Amino acid sequence: MQVIVDLCIVPLGVGVSVSSYVAACQQVLEEAGLTIVLHAYGTNIEGDYDQVFRAIRQCHERIHEMGAPRITTTIKLGTRTDRAQTMADKIASVERKLV
Repeated sequence: MQVIVDLCIVPLGVGVSVSSYVAACQQVLEEAGLTIVLHAYGTNIEGDYDQVFRAIRQCHERIHEMGAPRITTTIKLGTRTDRAQTMADKIASVERKLV
């Protein structure tokens, strides 16, 4: 099953700047071969449900290995069975309505 996820991982107890942890997670997602789009407050991910959640677990593992004692994660996700839809499809649908 395909899934589109909006992921926000926040390491706690590591200071104010978390960009190095975000970068490490982005590497994990890229290595997993998933379609990803970084945005200001998280990352959109598209792919096979099991692969996406395996990669999210790997993000947690990598961030803990980097020294973060705690992590809080927010996940929003959507799946469809009526038709295939990508992140690009969803954005294009809205953009067509803006013209």
